[in-house]
This record gives sequence, structure tokens and C-alpha cells, in this order.
Amino acid sequence: MMEKPDSQREVVLLACGSFNPITNMHLRMFELARDYLHETGKYTVIKGIISPVGDGYKKKGLIEAKHRLAMVKKATESSEWVTVSSWESEQEQWVETAKVLRYHYENLENVSNNETRNTAQRRRSKKRKIEEKDDNSLETKDVPELMLLCGADVVESFNTPNLWKKEDIEEIVGKFGIVCISRLGSNVEKFVYESDIIWKFKKNVHLVTEWITNDVSATKVRRALRRGQSVKYVIPDSVIEYIQKHSLYNPCSEDKNANVVLAPLQRYAK
Repeated sequence: MMEKPDSQREVVLLACGSFNPITNMHLRMFELARDYLHETGKYTVIKGIISPVGDGYKKKGLIEAKHRLAMVKKATESSEWVTVSSWESEQEQWVETAKVLRYHYENLENVSNNETRNTAQRRRSKKRKIEEKDDNSLETKDVPELMLLCGADVVESFNTPNLWKKEDIEEIVGKFGIVCISRLGSNVEKFVYESDIIWKFKKNVHLVTEWITNDVSATKVRRALRRGQSVKYVIPDSVIEYIQKHSLYNPCSEDKNANVVLAPLQRYAK
């Protein structure tokens, strides 16, 4: 799936996470990743997808998925290529990132297969002969690659005990590939070097440096909101309006799931 030489490969970027709330830095990650991949001359980024995690993740301070999903929709309204997916957030139980990637890749395959069939039907209607092998080559060539877009903190979390399954890491990096945006103070290159699993598939790991350093995080945004401080120019205005309208993020919301074990730790510790 990763090898398509002699031509630019179409890529779809998928970002998974809490987005609690979504910030301008989350959105900027897509722009940085697209610029980087285009500058390699090997890829054409055709779409970005934001997939908020479901309530079943049980992370401390995680507000309801319906609100996080609504905020992402508002934040991406002005984008011509970044969209939001509700599938993961609608699942009752927490869904592993590898499964979310599989779901979206299957969607890409279905779309490409439909387009291939439609193209073949149009050609047949014009009484042109289509050999079976040509149909197959079209089907394979038309499926875009799907890459996980994330920050360095996500890659470094691969080393956290019981947070990720080894086979999931191998699938994410080996089958799909990742585009990792560096964050202030991170040393993701050292982590890639020290991880045998990631080093094995290092050709599928794209490390992107954000030279315009910005240490914006959703955690700091929530803290500012709890204290009644301004977050203008840090998160989109439409998201600020939504937060104010629904009175989100207060000391009570930050205590949500405070005494609950994170879903992957519950599942993998067993």
C-alpha cells in the first residue's frame, strides 16, 4: 500500500485525539503536514480528516463527544480540504487508533472501487474494450494512501506501558505511516532511534519541524477558560462562541473521569 513509484501518490491525513477543545494548532498541523509532503515531490494531499475520540476513552476532563464534535465542525467550516468524521466519537466503547485507520481506509477503498466501476461502465457504453487487468490496475492506483497525523507527544506515548498494543503500533507505522509534527521540547528523532518497532519502518515516518514555535495545548486552553481568561487567537472564534453558549469548561468539567482508569489502560492491563 505504501509503494507507488514513478508518480505522486495521493494522501489523506487522519488526526485522532480528544480535541478538548480543538485549537488553532490542531488545524495548523494539517497545513504543516501538507506543505511538507508536497515539498517532497512524492505526494499530493487531497483531504484531511479530524476524528474526535469517543466518551468511552475516559480521559480526565474529557467533555461530551457531541460538544467536541460540534466544535471541530465549526473550526473546519472555513477549510476547503479538512473535514470531521463522527464515526469514532459515536462508538459506545473506546476504539483503538489502528481500527479507526482501518475504518477510514476501507471507506477510501469503497470510494475508489465505485469510481473505477463507474469509469469502466462509461467506457463500455462507448463500446471500448476493457481488459480485466486494466480494471485491476485502476482500482489499485486510485486508492489514496492514509497517514496518521499527530504530534510528537503521541509518538512518544508509544512507549507508555499498556497504552498501545505492539501489533497496533506496527500496523499504524508499517501499513499506514505517520506524519509527526514536533512540539516544543520534544526529541522525537531520539525516540524513533531508540524504538526498534518504529526504526524498522522509519521510511514511513515523516518528521515535520514547526519552526514557528507555539506551545498551545488544549490543556492550557481549558485552564485559561476555567479562570475566565481570554483564549482569543488561540482557538477559532466560532469555537469560543460555542463554548460560551454551552457554558463548557469549568472546575467541575475538569474533574470528570478523575477517578476512572483510562480506557486503554483498563483494556490492556488485563
